[in-house]
Amino acid sequence: MSKPIPTDRSESVFEDYKTEYDANQAVVEANRCLYCSDAPCMKICPTHIDVSEFIRKIATGNIKGSARTIFDSNILGMSCARVCPVEVLCVGDCVLNGMGVPPVQIGKLQRFATDRAFENGWRFFEAGEPTGKSVGLVGAGPASLAAAHELRRAGHACTIYEKRPVIGGLNTTGIAPYKMRADRSVAEAEWVLAIGGIEIRTDVEVGKSISFDELEKKHDAVFVGVGLGPDTRLGVPGEDLEGVQGAVALIERMKLGKLPLAAVKSALVIGGGNTAIDGVRELLGLGVPKVTLVYRGSEAQMPGYRHEWLAARESGVASAFHAVPVAFEGNGKVERARLVRTDAKKQPIAGSEFSVEADLVLLAIGQSTLGQQLSGLPGIVIEKGRIVTDDHGATGRKRWYAGGDCRNGGKEVVNAVAEGKAAAEAISRLLGGNDA
Repeated sequence: MSKPIPTDRSESVFEDYKTEYDANQAVVEANRCLYCSDAPCMKICPTHIDVSEFIRKIATGNIKGSARTIFDSNILGMSCARVCPVEVLCVGDCVLNGMGVPPVQIGKLQRFATDRAFENGWRFFEAGEPTGKSVGLVGAGPASLAAAHELRRAGHACTIYEKRPVIGGLNTTGIAPYKMRADRSVAEAEWVLAIGGIEIRTDVEVGKSISFDELEKKHDAVFVGVGLGPDTRLGVPGEDLEGVQGAVALIERMKLGKLPLAAVKSALVIGGGNTAIDGVRELLGLGVPKVTLVYRGSEAQMPGYRHEWLAARESGVASAFHAVPVAFEGNGKVERARLVRTDAKKQPIAGSEFSVEADLVLLAIGQSTLGQQLSGLPGIVIEKGRIVTDDHGATGRKRWYAGGDCRNGGKEVVNAVAEGKAAAEAISRLLGGNDA
């Protein structure tokens, strides 16, 4: 099972940045919904939660029924209510946006219903009658958890292999703590696993601790949900200096333990995506006096979500747009970054170099993909590090499936859940199982 999460971890200083609804607020907001029959909010949700239905149930006081509607589509609906970019998904597609009034706060309503389910210990699902079949799942993140839960409802035994000592995947190790803390993620994963019949083997790395051949012989089908790999490096001089590190690696250390930052006075975060934005907000929240985001393009060209960047900017983050590092300098430890200006096409401008002091640099320019570790298996096709599958998650190797970031290259938690569930349904059709 999962190793206990330390209580004195650095992420504990963060408060939830989104206020919760109480029962009265939830009912008032639910009654703003138009209950569209062909709701765009449901269509855009990767798990296709029946948004109108779960909101209608909140409005009529049927909170348990509302939670059941959510979990029927998305068993990780509690975390998705916190971490989904609803501003560009369901809330962003609410029809009220076109009527000159604020959209229904769907994410907050989903959080209200799912949190009540957790608080009250409501259980909604049981494992199906045993089929005698077993499925091995690689990785204990959202894709594998969603797949395992669906497979258990169909009656298949499941074993999840996780290389880390903790379960939950990115939800536990990578989500910004002001959205969701690690202990909340682990609690949700344990709630999902409480359906029974899912064995968890932590500290087991498939391909090393157990071979692919062993995995294949042991199980009737295999699902791969390994997520993404280590932070990408820039490949510039001085990148090996102490204090230059990957953003994802640092966030994991913060979420699972203590992160000593008292000596850090000035930090740079390199990148313009959502991880970079999370990084700058987290460093400020942990007490770093000056935090600057460095991006090679303009503010408008940032790939990260606009609403996330605006929140970071309002919190006091500095910025250096149209700039890119060409070297890091220091005596064993980083002391400064040498940057060069870039043009409108993000290309370096000759003679424009300048230096910025920094005693911590986070690289948030992407993560490597892990699909390549399967490249030696006949039938498995890898393109740009991603595992190639059909629409149902099936690879070219018989009885091998994949989903989540290792398949899609790094999307949202809700995408991983949808892909895990779709693969589980396909595996059940292959193996034969009970109707969930």
